Amino acid sequence: MCLTSRLKRLLYLFVLVSGVLFGLMVILSFTESPFWAYFWLGTYHAQLDADPELIVLLGGSGMPGPDGLMRCYRAAEAAREFPLAKIIIAVPQDTARKEKSPELLMCHELMIRQVDTSRVLFECLGMNTRTQALNIRDMLVDSLPMDIPIRIVTSPEHMFRSLCVFRKLGFNQVGGMSAFGDDLNEGMLKKNGKQLARQEKQLRSLNIRYNMWSYLKYEITVMREWCAIAYYWIRGWI
Repeated sequence: MCLTSRLKRLLYLFVLVSGVLFGLMVILSFTESPFWAYFWLGTYHAQLDADPELIVLLGGSGMPGPDGLMRCYRAAEAAREFPLAKIIIAVPQDTARKEKSPELLMCHELMIRQVDTSRVLFECLGMNTRTQALNIRDMLVDSLPMDIPIRIVTSPEHMFRSLCVFRKLGFNQVGGMSAFGDDLNEGMLKKNGKQLARQEKQLRSLNIRYNMWSYLKYEITVMREWCAIAYYWIRGWI
């Protein structure tokens, strides 16, 4: 009976805490706080004062996919801006897929965006950000990696952790270019719907549809990344 009572109490506390957290998430989704937390992860100390000699494209959740395509798009921008920089694509390969392996798909995506593939190197053995950075350091051991200006291209939520990992391993000049997307402009949505623009009540529903739910997703993304940062910190990787 005592055990059953304790289980009920724990279940009650779990439901109570979950409800409070969910309520806080919903309240915050009506503010800009989730976006700025997401933006901070993608921009904090990410500036690079020197022209990069190396662009590191981290693979993310694989290819093809929205995350991987966005990273390739931003990496191609950086490659065109700095035509002398080498490019390392860091993503585990899928040997069973051959020509459709993720690193080859990412390389092809760069190629169709006018990037010379002779500039591209591959790091396909690392299984997380830490091992990828270690392998890249080994690849550059003859080129004084401590002094090479490096620009990392990855998703915004992953940028802070990536920069910390590379700096922990001794890369002195490392910055980032977050693969932020270009969202639909709310004003354009209103402008294109002339009847909609006359109805204030429906305009408010746009804010709920396009802001609230997006901010809820930002909250989940940020919380997941904070857990990953805590794990890396406990392991001494950052």
